[in-house]
Amino acid sequence: MVGAVDKGHKADWGETSRDYAAHRPGPPASFYEKLGERGIGVEGQSVLDLGTGTGVMARELARRGCRVAASDISSGQVDMAAELAAQACLDIDFKTGVASQIDWPDNSFDVVTALQCWWYFDHPKAIAEINRVLKPGGRLAVCSFSFLPKEDKIVAASEAMVLKHNPEWSGAGWDGTVPIFGDTMPDEKYLVGKFVYDEAIPFTRESWRGRMRALRGIGASLSVDAVEAFDREHEVLLNDIAGANFTILHRIDAHIYKFE
Repeated sequence: MVGAVDKGHKADWGETSRDYAAHRPGPPASFYEKLGERGIGVEGQSVLDLGTGTGVMARELARRGCRVAASDISSGQVDMAAELAAQACLDIDFKTGVASQIDWPDNSFDVVTALQCWWYFDHPKAIAEINRVLKPGGRLAVCSFSFLPKEDKIVAASEAMVLKHNPEWSGAGWDGTVPIFGDTMPDEKYLVGKFVYDEAIPFTRESWRGRMRALRGIGASLSVDAVEAFDREHEVLLNDIAGANFTILHRIDAHIYKFE
């Protein structure tokens, strides 16, 4: 994704695609099981994954037997997503594009998914486009997978380090309130399912360093030298406060909407 955030500054995840692919884990298996119980991502469905990033959700849905297309505004992310899908021998139709102008025909999909990206979209235009490309009765699943700085000292310390190196980053200090999308969602009358739960996700010091380098406020925003400076200082911090292996609690949620 590319977008103007953090006081108007641009962020481009294409600049950190290698770290993003290697160190930003996707949601756990439990997430896909809960979606499947609600009719999302089941075998044979046609699915469009918007804001796909490196294609984490797109690949998992393809593994589960869905026919998957995916898009992202960042060509660097799309290139990485396509590379990873090819390595996994998964046939996914990737395109570079924005959610407000979806490059697929009307009535193309049973499901549209948006994981950890909804807040970047032009919501009225995106909803209109999603409605257009969904088949009658199709569903939209807006999902998030976020760590909890108020619940974990490692996250809190790492976020403080991010703010030291990039004070304009606006993503720090999330209090865990769900939904985090407010009035940007489709009308509540279309809401047909939702869930929220917490799960501990395993990391090593090395993988957590990579996860934080791939943050919007670091790898997607700062220069190479600035990212390296952050990473050196973050490594020292983690050696002081974290063991070699640890878990980070994440809040996982989905809101599912049915379109007429």
